[in-house]
Amino acid sequence: MDQFLAFGVVGLSTAAIYAVIGSGLVLTYVTTGVFNFAHGAAGMLAAFAYWQLTAGWGWPVPVALAAVLLVLAPAFGLLVERVLLRPVQHLGEAERMVMMVALLSGLIAAARWIWDPNVARPLPAFFADRTPFRAGPVTVTWHQALTMAVAVAVAAGLWALLNRTRSGAAMRATVDDRALAGLTGADPVRANQVAWVLGTQLAAVGGILIAPAVALDAQQLSLLIVSAYTAAIFGRLRSLPLTFLGAVVVGCLESYLTGYLPQNPYLPGLRLAAPALLLFAALLLFPHRRLRGRDRRLARVPLPSRRGALVFAASVAAAGVVLATVLEGDDLVTFGPLFPLGMVALSYVPLTGYAGQISLCQLSMAGIGAVVWAHLGADGRPWALAVAVLVAAVAGALIALPALRLSGVYLALGTAAFAVVLDRWVFTLPSFDVLGVRIALFEQGSLEVSGPSLLGARLDGERETIVFSAVCLALASLGVAALRRGRFGRRLIALRDSEAAYATLGGRPLVARVAVFALGAGIAGLGGALYGMQLRTITADQFSLVAGLPVFLIAVIGGLGYVGNGLFSGTAFTGPNILLGPASWTQNLVAVLPALAGMGLGHSPDGLLARLRRDWEPVARDRIAMPVLALVLALAWLLRVADAVGGWALLAGVLAAALALREYAASRTRSAAEPEVPVEWWGVRRPWRAEDGEVLARGIAQG
Repeated sequence: MDQFLAFGVVGLSTAAIYAVIGSGLVLTYVTTGVFNFAHGAAGMLAAFAYWQLTAGWGWPVPVALAAVLLVLAPAFGLLVERVLLRPVQHLGEAERMVMMVALLSGLIAAARWIWDPNVARPLPAFFADRTPFRAGPVTVTWHQALTMAVAVAVAAGLWALLNRTRSGAAMRATVDDRALAGLTGADPVRANQVAWVLGTQLAAVGGILIAPAVALDAQQLSLLIVSAYTAAIFGRLRSLPLTFLGAVVVGCLESYLTGYLPQNPYLPGLRLAAPALLLFAALLLFPHRRLRGRDRRLARVPLPSRRGALVFAASVAAAGVVLATVLEGDDLVTFGPLFPLGMVALSYVPLTGYAGQISLCQLSMAGIGAVVWAHLGADGRPWALAVAVLVAAVAGALIALPALRLSGVYLALGTAAFAVVLDRWVFTLPSFDVLGVRIALFEQGSLEVSGPSLLGARLDGERETIVFSAVCLALASLGVAALRRGRFGRRLIALRDSEAAYATLGGRPLVARVAVFALGAGIAGLGGALYGMQLRTITADQFSLVAGLPVFLIAVIGGLGYVGNGLFSGTAFTGPNILLGPASWTQNLVAVLPALAGMGLGHSPDGLLARLRRDWEPVARDRIAMPVLALVLALAWLLRVADAVGGWALLAGVLAAALALREYAASRTRSAAEPEVPVEWWGVRRPWRAEDGEVLARGIAQG
């Protein structure tokens, strides 16, 4: 009994920290309508700053605490509100969520850049020099007592703020209707600023309190937010008492699993994955009100032409041949993941771009495909690639089944929880038997991966694998383009626009969601198998939630409705490694770049591919510029293969020629531009276009 009570005290002290962090999360959401995925990362950054001031620079603890909680944390909260969120208030919920995911990824990368993750940084507990005191049969440390006292003070203070002050009423009113709140004399901007300052301070308090009990690691501290997510979902993102109750459940569950979980090689990861499992269960079991804030912003999904899709697919395959023939040595290894990661990014196009289903576990699906290929395709069996796609698709369908009642932020949380469960538990399992079938994953280590055998030839070198991956990406892009042009693609877009209207017109939303989840997971699984072929050796860490965030961000930055997103994302993910070089500081910069680009999403919410398409479409349509550009590219390739010119000089020359041809084609287009024709004269004063029918239908529906 004494042991049970002792674990209970530990659980309650941990729960107090989760309650503090979760209450800050609820405060931010209730008052601003933004779900802060980077809440835990803000606490992580505060913990590192506190360590730097105390252990690194020798500041007194009270001074360091005042500096972090009263200066750095409020300044960071104001910076996030002013620079990131205020410019995107007019955008939809999905765009603001992407901004927070970008901030999470960026803070983790920045912390690893500033503080070397290979250096241990122990942080002592508060009042560690004082003797613990007895509370009946249980010994309680002063740090634990302080933690629980802080949680009680936070609960009382937040309740009084939100329910007994004019500022709290103004903060809650702002998210419902900013204009109406302003008419009553409230200041919406000031209310948001106060909410972000308080939320960031609570995250900082939680991060500093929990850091002595865990390793001061950027990723681990940031993902502790999963436990706070669970507590906030218990409170349905609006009730502070229920949030504190959820924190108690999570904290005690972790503590008792640590003390009473049987010694079994299959169970250690269960304790680490327990908060994510509980989060998933809470999302499914608890009733949720409709998410607050504005509806997501509906963007038109471009309709690729058959000719354009074929030309693009041929260009992707040609790009693979060019890279395989002109690159050498380390450059081949660096550019190897371009097409496989592009395949993973392409999986977001039908899933999120067409159907509007947000998933943060696509790289985890890629990990499933990589594992299946590593075990079944060891001898190059080509059929194993189809099995890898099928198994990943089944896993995607299984995710969709329990997540059918989720949408928006809740769906993103559910898929993130699933990715964490895979990271912390499933991928760490040793081999096991299911109905007499031996199931092996990463074997608690790494797996060797080889290339396939096709037509009697083994594609096992870097060059062969690059070409094979490029051909696979080209075929997958053709398939996604055909999907967009087909009936199922139109149904997915209708499902995204209005699920209720889709069901009213005879559609089956549940079947469509399961199908598109399976399709997206299958594409990602193929990308994972190709990724393993390029890496040769794979580990579970390469397919974690944190590793997948940059891929998600780059795909969003490109534009989730565009078939060319795969090639764009792969190039954007691998290109900076070549441009900036292999130095350690440049690698840290490369890790931060996707997050920085994601934070700039508000300036181009439709994605960069929309802008690139507008800029380069005149070249593609010009009968002179396009053949000349193709001739320039072919000549440049031949010169590089013959080693007649250096790579950087060749790249500069090709870019200069391409820009000159773009300006030439744009000038010809401007001179031949036809006048704007009113919509009622389409098909009369100008020829009817394939996309005109969809444009008219969408305009009538939104009008």
